[in-house]
Amino acid sequence: MKKQIISFHIISIFPESMRPYADSSILKRAQEKKLIHINFINPRDFTDDAHNSVDDSPYGGGPGMVMKVEPIYKAVQKIGSRIKDQGLKKRIILFSTRGKLFTQKEAKRLVKYDHLILICGRYEGVDERVAKYIADEEISIGDYVLSGGELPAMVVVEAVSRHIPGVLGKYESLEDVKGSYPVYTRPEVFQPNKRKSWKAPKILLSGDHKKIEGWRKTHND
Repeated sequence: MKKQIISFHIISIFPESMRPYADSSILKRAQEKKLIHINFINPRDFTDDAHNSVDDSPYGGGPGMVMKVEPIYKAVQKIGSRIKDQGLKKRIILFSTRGKLFTQKEAKRLVKYDHLILICGRYEGVDERVAKYIADEEISIGDYVLSGGELPAMVVVEAVSRHIPGVLGKYESLEDVKGSYPVYTRPEVFQPNKRKSWKAPKILLSGDHKKIEGWRKTHND
């Protein structure tokens, strides 16, 4: 059986803000195992002026600046030229407050792709032609506003990567497999001060796996 590999291509003007997270913990190990690739592409490298401008004032007036379509288009085209195998599946995603809510179900859907191109907006937004003609879909990670798409990009990278066989130590570590229930570890009794005593449930210390499984089911979210 062929090992699954996903390449994440993240288009952002602040790639340095994401590299430390991408190069640590689970994502670092996944890259070392060659289960995922994380590539950062700066749209400033695809501008045609001396100042490497990626934004301009909005047509019709209004506050702030808007990210231009041309550098993003060229960045996506460059990524596409590197994907030589035409049989590989790719998906282009723009992060937007108007996008579809990102859920565990969406993470499972996206793990089926070989290449995910993630476009991170900034400023007052991205030229609408990116959403209309370049991106395959728009995604939002929640009903709130962030300064850019960098945090959403890392959320998607980690959430999707966890579903690739071999990324986690055990398949059972997935929340949707084991469920989400309260967990405890040593010490059995923790006393933050003389008047308080916080105890772990005795049933979890019983060694009775059937009872423990039943307790976890009743406490599963």
